[in-house]
Amino acid sequence: MISYAQSIQELTNTSFTIYDNDLDNIVWHDGNTDNITKEQILSKQTELQTVEDAKPHNVKKASGKQKLLDLGLSEEEVKALIGV
Repeated sequence: MISYAQSIQELTNTSFTIYDNDLDNIVWHDGNTDNITKEQILSKQTELQTVEDAKPHNVKKASGKQKLLDLGLSEEEVKALIGV
């Protein structure tokens, strides 16, 4: 999963700290000079996650997971096997 921090880093070079992965707990060390909004962060996160999910390795992993589920394994069993 693409984190908020990764998304912010794609939007700005400004130094920041995000506490508890909470968009309401961002400390902008140099001020939010680019005026980054929560909506921009969430939009960038969605964009980056879409790109990540489309990578061949992740497509194959999702396909394999679905095949295991189709065979009757539970979500917990699949997670124990492949960590997803």
